[in-house]
Amino acid sequence: MLKLGEVLRDRGSRYAVSGGPVAGRAGIDAFLAELKREKKYAKATHNTWACVLTDGGPQKGDDGESGAGAVILKMLERAELRDHVVVVTRWYGGVHLGGDRFAHVVTCVRAYLDAPGRSG
Repeated sequence: MLKLGEVLRDRGSRYAVSGGPVAGRAGIDAFLAELKREKKYAKATHNTWACVLTDGGPQKGDDGESGAGAVILKMLERAELRDHVVVVTRWYGGVHLGGDRFAHVVTCVRAYLDAPGRSG
């Protein structure tokens, strides 16, 4: 599991990104459970995620951040990254960000895809 702590801040909201290789939907669920064992991720406002499974196709979860999973999924498809889940975590800061939240999801996923030491 690779975690990039705080990738960015905007108007009080904080964003982080995590990811790693997974095997099937059960692997995604296990990854999310492992991530949320860490209290700060369990208490996050949103843990949005996506994965393209070789046997199972595209999977995503918005966790209340409507549309964010689709943004992550599109980037993973473009990068041709398979069997690898990417989770963008947001701690809401009290101010609605509107469409900027999608740009922040893109920034986080890009940081993850470009991270040294990422496997997969």
